[in-house]
Amino acid sequence: MQENLSEPLSIDDIAGFAMYSKFHFSREFQRVTGVSPGRFLSAMRIREAKRLLLTTDLTVTAISHTVGYNSVGTFSSRFSASVGISPSDYRRFNGFVHSVKLARKPDTGPGSSVCGSVTAPEGADLGLIFLGLFPTRVPEGKPVSCTVLPLPGPFEITGVPAGTWFLLGHSVPGHACEALTEDQAVHVGSLGPLEIRHDAPVSPTAFRLREMRVLDPPILVALQRVRSKAFETDIVRAAG
Repeated sequence: MQENLSEPLSIDDIAGFAMYSKFHFSREFQRVTGVSPGRFLSAMRIREAKRLLLTTDLTVTAISHTVGYNSVGTFSSRFSASVGISPSDYRRFNGFVHSVKLARKPDTGPGSSVCGSVTAPEGADLGLIFLGLFPTRVPEGKPVSCTVLPLPGPFEITGVPAGTWFLLGHSVPGHACEALTEDQAVHVGSLGPLEIRHDAPVSPTAFRLREMRVLDPPILVALQRVRSKAFETDIVRAAG
């Protein structure tokens, strides 16, 4: 997939390369990655578009064709839905957003909460830790609720509507930008599906970060720029 992002790949093409029937391949791919081959390919194309926007001077139209979209309008709509901002704004803001907008849900009351503790490998090169609840295993678009931690430890995500959600998290090195290179380790974690009900408390959740692997769905949601003075003060207080 990575070597043919500009090509109109079909499930038959990919399954044939792996020497599987498309039905067996699709089942096994989803079992291993948690998402369908087509969904994974789409996420890879958006991730590559993010990289090209930050590291090249190619136009948005040229980038859309490079990652396999014939229509720049379709590409821009898909990019905006996945990342949270348009391709042009993503380039202008260097891959960061000031805040993550939450998905709008019907008025279902104050919502529940998910709490627990984040752990990470000893010596891991972490930056801010983003945790969000999403409807699928791909961290894209608007989470239903989220939080940001300065370092591993206890967390609580409030205002979670009833439903079935995946708790997804990631952290990139503090010195890194969104256009990550192979020498910049990204740490990710996932948990779920979690069944959230307003009439039942959610048990404390152990959430483990680990280095990202090739079979992990790409991170599409734009990184938060949450380095306000108040947040920096919290980091200093927590570190002390």
